[in-house]
Amino acid sequence: MSVAKAAQLIHKVLVADDDADILELLIYNLEKEGYEVRSASNGKQAVEIAREFVPDLVVLDIMMPQMDGIETARMLRSIPEFKHTYILFLTARAEEYSEVAAFEIGADDYINKPIKPRALMSRINALFRREAQKADPGVLLEVANLSINRENYTVTKPDQTVVVLPKKEFELLFFLAQYPNKVFSREELLQKIWGADVYVLERTVDVHIRKVREKVGENFIKTLKGVGYMFTDEPEI
Repeated sequence: MSVAKAAQLIHKVLVADDDADILELLIYNLEKEGYEVRSASNGKQAVEIAREFVPDLVVLDIMMPQMDGIETARMLRSIPEFKHTYILFLTARAEEYSEVAAFEIGADDYINKPIKPRALMSRINALFRREAQKADPGVLLEVANLSINRENYTVTKPDQTVVVLPKKEFELLFFLAQYPNKVFSREELLQKIWGADVYVLERTVDVHIRKVREKVGENFIKTLKGVGYMFTDEPEI
């Protein structure tokens, strides 16, 4: 029995693609793995269904009518209940900027077409497996005058301003803050935050670091040129 069937029957997946054959293929394989599935043929419809269905994972084609996958994901991320929902992109486009744009808005994975069902199911199962197996280092982390709360993905800054971070940005900050003054390379951060099952560009780390700095403060995460990033417990504020 698959991971999904054995332990994750409640996981719900919404798939959106304007190609009926691809939708049929996705639905068949996801239901075979034990997931509850809904489908949409365009971005606007996907958002409408998501509001009612509240999926754990949304699989989006990038090129769709009415609203493309990037804009659909952006709209979903603006809705509180989908701020931490997994988003996986499917695309026939090979341009690097499409991949960067996807991860900038908080994608969890990005897969090129043509779709290989077994590989795709492996990637989807891996997303949920990592979530289930994630070690719990505690709910609240207080370091460098920041209060970082895993329960609600919030960061309380020294001036008591509370910031809510998207899932990957939060995980990146929380991981670095657990090891103050320790340097991690981009490759190490990709492995720790995105996992070995997900292929993403090293630039993705840079994008997420930039966004964390914009929201939390420029001085908490330092760049060591040619090496990587570290969280400092003595920021210059």
